[in-house]
Amino acid sequence: MERIGHDYRDAFYLSDGALRFICLATLLLQPEPPGLILIDEPELGLHPSAIGLLAELLQDVSRASQVIVATQSVTLVNHFTPRDLVIVERAKESGSLRYETIFKRKTEGELAEWLEDYSLGDLWEKNLLGGRPTHA
Repeated sequence: MERIGHDYRDAFYLSDGALRFICLATLLLQPEPPGLILIDEPELGLHPSAIGLLAELLQDVSRASQVIVATQSVTLVNHFTPRDLVIVERAKESGSLRYETIFKRKTEGELAEWLEDYSLGDLWEKNLLGGRPTHA
C-alpha cells in the first residue's frame, strides 16, 4: 500500500455504501443504544452481502431497543420472519376523503404453506403480505 503522507485514508476514499454501513454500524453497535431506533431504507447503496450483516445488527439491537425500519428491499426482508414484520398501509375511509393507517402482521401459520416454496421477500413482491402502493 502506498503511503500518502499519513497513516490513514480519508473518508472520501470510501464508497457511499461503505460510509453508510459504517454509520449504521456505529448506530446499531452502541453499548447503550437508545430506546427507539428509526431507520428509513438502510439498505440503500449497500452491497448485498452487507445487507445480511445489517440484518444481523438490526436483530441484535432489537433485543435492547425498539427498532422500526422502513424498507423496499426484498433482500433485507428475506433475513426476517413474519413475526418481525409489520406491514403498514394507507386506506381510504369508506365514504370519506380521509385516509387511515392500517398496521398488519401475518403469522407464521398463515404463511407456512407459502413459505415452503417462497421466501418472505417473494411473498411481499407477490403482494401476499400487503404494503404495496394502491391507486385510489
